[in-house]
Amino acid sequence: MATFVSVPLKKSTEVDLVKPLTKFISATYSAAEDQGEYVRAAEELNKLRKSAVGRPLDKHESSLEVLLRYYDQLCAIEPKFPFSENQLCLTFTWKDAFDKGSLFGGSVKLALASLGYEKSCVLFNIGALASQIAYEQNFDNDEGLKTAAKYYQLASGAFSYIKDTVLSALNREPTMDISPDAVGALSQIMLAQAQEVFFLKATSDKMKDAIIARLANQAADFYGDAFKQCQYKENLPKEVLPVLAAKHCIMQANAEYHQSMLAKQQKKFGEEIGRLQHATELVKTVASRYDEYINVKDLSDKISRALTAAKKDNDFIYHDRVPDLKDLEAIGKAALVKSTVIKVPISQKFTDLFEKMVPLAVQHSMSAYNSRKAEIVNRLIGQMREATNLSNGVLASLNLPAAVEDLSGDSIPQSILEKSRAIIQQGGLQSIDQLIKDLPELLQRNREILDESVRILDEEEATDNELRNKFGQRWQRTASNDLYKPLRTGNLCKFLDQAVQADKVVKERYSTHRDMIALLCKPETELNAAIPSANPAKTLQGSEVVSVLRALLANVNEVKMEREKLENDIKSAQCDMTSKFLTALAQDGAINEEAISVTELDNIYGGYTQKVQQSLKIQEEILGKIQNSHQEFSTMKQSNADANQREEMLKKLAAAHDSYVELSNNLREGTKFYNELTEILLKFQNKCSDIVFARKTERDELLKDLQQNIARQPSAPSFPAVPAYQSTPSSTTTPATGTSSVPTPAPRTVFQSKPQPPARPPPPAIQAQAANNSTPPVSGAGPIPPATQPVSTPGATPSPAQGPPYPTYQGYPGCYQMPVAYNPYAYGQYNMPYMYQTPGQAPYPNVQHPQQPQQPGYPYPQQPYYPQQ
Repeated sequence: MATFVSVPLKKSTEVDLVKPLTKFISATYSAAEDQGEYVRAAEELNKLRKSAVGRPLDKHESSLEVLLRYYDQLCAIEPKFPFSENQLCLTFTWKDAFDKGSLFGGSVKLALASLGYEKSCVLFNIGALASQIAYEQNFDNDEGLKTAAKYYQLASGAFSYIKDTVLSALNREPTMDISPDAVGALSQIMLAQAQEVFFLKATSDKMKDAIIARLANQAADFYGDAFKQCQYKENLPKEVLPVLAAKHCIMQANAEYHQSMLAKQQKKFGEEIGRLQHATELVKTVASRYDEYINVKDLSDKISRALTAAKKDNDFIYHDRVPDLKDLEAIGKAALVKSTVIKVPISQKFTDLFEKMVPLAVQHSMSAYNSRKAEIVNRLIGQMREATNLSNGVLASLNLPAAVEDLSGDSIPQSILEKSRAIIQQGGLQSIDQLIKDLPELLQRNREILDESVRILDEEEATDNELRNKFGQRWQRTASNDLYKPLRTGNLCKFLDQAVQADKVVKERYSTHRDMIALLCKPETELNAAIPSANPAKTLQGSEVVSVLRALLANVNEVKMEREKLENDIKSAQCDMTSKFLTALAQDGAINEEAISVTELDNIYGGYTQKVQQSLKIQEEILGKIQNSHQEFSTMKQSNADANQREEMLKKLAAAHDSYVELSNNLREGTKFYNELTEILLKFQNKCSDIVFARKTERDELLKDLQQNIARQPSAPSFPAVPAYQSTPSSTTTPATGTSSVPTPAPRTVFQSKPQPPARPPPPAIQAQAANNSTPPVSGAGPIPPATQPVSTPGATPSPAQGPPYPTYQGYPGCYQMPVAYNPYAYGQYNMPYMYQTPGQAPYPNVQHPQQPQQPGYPYPQQPYYPQQ
């Protein structure tokens, strides 16, 4: 079977999706039926993730279907839940697919509170599993070839999509396996393999040589591009580069072979031989360098037989000139593959678990619409209530309707009795006192919740700042100060301060009217005794002005009753805005909430606004008539001191009733406000707790990764200074004496039976030192010991033990000539000094034992020619 590259799967840790999603659902949706359905959907989503990510997957289409369904579900819920660090915080941890770990720590992993990161990793696994399924296919039949080509193109499309979206989906640098460069290279590899599958299919179907040659040449081109992109990807498996280099040569060889067959058909025998010779060279290169990875014996034999036959026929029959390789016409290309476009839903069996849940954009639009609606409703109702309070105040100041009811002067007016009964029925002073007593407790409870929420945010922020100062640039996560700004800039503290001021105003007003309210709560006999009596005004009974006043007062009551009905109608007005927003989102891809909301609210409340204005105008006209009639009534009424006192008392009692009603409403609204604010603050506290917990989990993961990274970095050992007796003596003369310096004799503690190693020779790139070393010693200099005799070739390095040749394809670090007394900590793999033995260079002399024969140098295979694609 042909050799293909498959990609390993990424691994993830377990994540509990049920708890945070259930919290959000409970806080957002009030209907019990919706809550239950959405909670069950969250549990199904959690099970789906465990099936897709939390267990080993078989290399089968059913396992891939589970991954596809999970990815589609992630895309479906993304617009429906506010996944972010400061809202619905879910931390996903994934390991690098190509990192095998180290002795001191586990493999490289990254934990992020980002649904986009989860989607990218799941899509990577879709591409990886698709490559594994394609790898397992039987390439000897048509069905296997078709399936392999399909999944290689799917894998290429998945990796290509990650390349275009991964950086925008994350807020920090990704792991190497999902970096744009890495997934771009993987996408190109999968595309090249899909093209090779089409070449195999064309070969098995015995299609025309011209078509097969074009398919093979296109595959070689794809493999060349993939090889270039993978050259400096250190995290990829070591066998990837040799396989890609070999496949590039093999596909070129196949293209040349089939193009030679076409040349033979066209009687171009010289071109046939030239192409077969080039194919032979390519196959030999693969056999000599990459035989460990790919066996090309069958292809080599086929090309050799064809070349032998072509040469024999040309030598004895045709005698056609064999053109040079550069003179051959370029072979055409035919790309039959392309990356599969990732379009959600990918799975044909996908059904959204949260199908009934509206997208987050619609939720935000509904929230904005409800705010606009509440503003209009409160404004209209506020205007009507303000007008009603104005009417009550005017009537109370005129002692109406008590004045027209109290013509006898010695009994309680009927309106005062009704007001007294209403206050007693509502609980009297005890009801007000209890409501006022509850306010401080409610306020204190809300302040404690808010203070606790701020405290846990402050503690986490202080810890984050401390670690950021400690690790500096390595502490790569969003600063807590920036993350918590939306939470700290809320209006919760402002709401509490405004509520405290409102409570103060209510208490002051209650203390002003408390005595009169208490009088209205007394029995009828005590109330009658407390009201001063006056001389009867029987002359006004049956007068026209009294009849007019009573008719006008009846009109006022009718206006009040109409307002109550109008207020109920305004509160109950509804409109199905969800469907309108969903329609706008489906048609335009976005929602212009302001335009839609303003239009609908004008249609709903435009008529109510006109009715409210008309009611205010009618009241104004009636009150004007009442004031004129009351002035005439006061002139006709016989007035004395007792009558004035009685009228003043009745005014106070009427005003006390109105104040009682208003205070009761205000206190109940205040209690309702505090209770609702408690729910909001509890949600805020839970939100803060969840964010802090997620930040703590992220902090622990980041600390663990930093500790593992520190453990992976080998610390260079501190070698002691080289003793003077072991240093290489300089061949230069001493300036003072004009004689050469002689090595210091070794002390007695050093065993002379074991030769001391020479000092490390200088690198050849330094010309100045080479010139100094070539300076001949002056006469009189002592003999140089054999162990420290300078090397004749400047900058040369002693030859190590003979070993196998290393591959020398482009991008491989090559054979590093290890010097004696080599320090493995001195250089990294890719910053070694230039100590390669160039082709044609003589092997290094044996500097320690020059009398022994020199060892042969490393064989240096000739670099093959790779055309730049």
